[in-house]
Amino acid sequence: MDLEEFLAEWHSGSPTVLVHTSGSTGKPKPMYVEKRRMEASARITCQFLGLKQGDTALLCMSLDYIAGKMMVVRAQTWGLRLLSVAPSGHPLSAVTEPVDFAAMVPMQVYNTLQVPEERERLMAVRHLIIGGGAVDDALARELAGFPNHVWSTYGMTETLSHIALRRLNGAEASDWYTPFEGVSLSQTDEGCLVIDAPAVHDGPLVTNDIVELSDKGFRILGRKDNVICSGGIKIQTEEVERWLKPHLPAPFMITKRPDRKFGEQVVLLTESTDMDRVREICQQVLPKFWQPRSYAHIDALPMTETGKPARKEAERLAAFAVEV
Repeated sequence: MDLEEFLAEWHSGSPTVLVHTSGSTGKPKPMYVEKRRMEASARITCQFLGLKQGDTALLCMSLDYIAGKMMVVRAQTWGLRLLSVAPSGHPLSAVTEPVDFAAMVPMQVYNTLQVPEERERLMAVRHLIIGGGAVDDALARELAGFPNHVWSTYGMTETLSHIALRRLNGAEASDWYTPFEGVSLSQTDEGCLVIDAPAVHDGPLVTNDIVELSDKGFRILGRKDNVICSGGIKIQTEEVERWLKPHLPAPFMITKRPDRKFGEQVVLLTESTDMDRVREICQQVLPKFWQPRSYAHIDALPMTETGKPARKEAERLAAFAVEV
């Protein structure tokens, strides 16, 4: 979908817009969302960031997904000046004018930081929000010294983009997400986040994200889907990946496969060809019960169209891993 097509859909008489989920835990699913709720979400974000009418908003994400659509809706609702560029890994490569507000996925931010002139343009963005995937520690460190506002977002298609932000830079940098005004949070017995955001979603929304709640907001520990139950021990996939990230130079992913003895076993997929070294690092860095029992080299990690790890595909590839 291009901008002209979406604007035609937005200004049509229909009260809803068709969007698709990201597909990070399975096949992307179509869903219809109400335009009035999208407008409410747009107002909440613009108010939180202090954006003003006439500010420049950069659209550099696909309009097939909610993140791209919401940038257009924010511009339409708040009177922002929309600057549209084709979705790519280098969204600022041809942008020479100042940008007040931009939304990107981590891959776009990472690529931009590698090119000096693009990095300078990114540093000049007044409000940069990053969503669609986790901001790892290395990327967060690179952004920590940025002079303006850099945020990590929390949300999903069902919440019409984000319902909480956390600062990645400056004195306010934190691991804790601050929910927007009007958003109430609770937990299931399993520790999963429950969101009550009546402005953007009808009724409480039970997520698969295991969190810690406090008066600061909430901190994400991992996804319920990504818990590996091995020998009676619950292992959070994302936590293992965080431990290994500073030590494994090649791209990798933690996943699982069935195990007759332990129920499930930890599996590591990697683009590295030096499997002995990868295994040695895992044994040095990880607690014993977190260490992978099987390893597999693959040419490219499975990713969704929005740049998230494709966890279901990773589980399928785990069947080809070699046990150690």
